[in-house]
Amino acid sequence: MSVLSRWVSRAATVAAASLVMSFAPVPAIADPDGQSAAAVAVPAGPARVWLVADMISGRILGGNDPYGRYAPASTIKALLAMVVLDQLNPDATVRATPSSTDVECSCVGLVPGANYTTRQLLDALLMVSGNDAANLLGEMLGGPQAAVAKMNAKAAQFGAVNTRAGSPSGLDGPGWESVTTAQDLAMIYRAALTYPLLAQILHQSTALFPDGSGGLKTIASRDRLLASYPGYIGGKTGYTNLAQETYVAIAQRDGRQLIAVLLYGTDELWDQGRALLDWGFTQ
Repeated sequence: MSVLSRWVSRAATVAAASLVMSFAPVPAIADPDGQSAAAVAVPAGPARVWLVADMISGRILGGNDPYGRYAPASTIKALLAMVVLDQLNPDATVRATPSSTDVECSCVGLVPGANYTTRQLLDALLMVSGNDAANLLGEMLGGPQAAVAKMNAKAAQFGAVNTRAGSPSGLDGPGWESVTTAQDLAMIYRAALTYPLLAQILHQSTALFPDGSGGLKTIASRDRLLASYPGYIGGKTGYTNLAQETYVAIAQRDGRQLIAVLLYGTDELWDQGRALLDWGFTQ
């Protein structure tokens, strides 16, 4: 059984609990040398804010300012993806509009007038962080304001009460900033992975996508740990000037599933994400 299949099977069993159980720290356990687990050195890196937690038990293994509120950038797109699957058929088709493509990129390259399915737009949203795909999915949900309201209601549904989406894509600006916490993002991604299609998309390395002229092109996941970290399930990157670098990484090893959430990074977070997962599996 593949890593993804094992995860989806386990997630189906614990889905109900996952949506109501928050991530919380537990008292430190003393090691044989008399030092607490919390005292064991953790990997340093460019992210000022981070959290490592057990996806099943909800136990926070370590963190720095995990309850502080920061901009999530594109890591918030998982929240949009859940709302989309709650309300739209993956096979539904929509025609791209000029307004959906008039956006600051990263973009998948939607072409106004071309048709796309919901599933194709979700591939673009989560694999290449397409802001144009986020805009078009927002239009399918009733427009950006309606989409944001539904995203915030979804976050509140499973206890991510410190999260407020300001746009479908995670782009931010004066008056429409998005905010979250590392703990809330952990809850968001635990909930997202109970959707088998979202788990599949986060785990796939490539997908075919319409090129806008009747053909297909290949899009590839931008998550570098997907091909290089043993037991990797999936994750999501983000960047805006306000948020700086952000990253969520999820992996499975020896029957455990861990999540690392990194916010407000001053440089790329691949190495720190890898190191934090490694550290978590030793705890």
